[in-house]
Amino acid sequence: MILPDKNIILQYSILGSGSIILKELRTPETVSSLWEKLKNKREIQSFEKFVLTLDFLFTVNIIEFQNGLLTIKVKGHDKRS
Repeated sequence: MILPDKNIILQYSILGSGSIILKELRTPETVSSLWEKLKNKREIQSFEKFVLTLDFLFTVNIIEFQNGLLTIKVKGHDKRS
């Protein structure tokens, strides 16, 4: 489910869902506001997959959650500076 394989194409894998989330996360957002923007995307499919994808992005150190907001981390830099 994380990586595409012969049964799961890229856009429906966690990697594909992650790219969709990152495209929408241009400014800091709450989890609920981001979900509202993405809940009708076919690639996301469910809140469970949405949260699993957020977990994956957090685990690989691409996003962070501070003060109730999700933001994209920029390697070696604080995006807010």
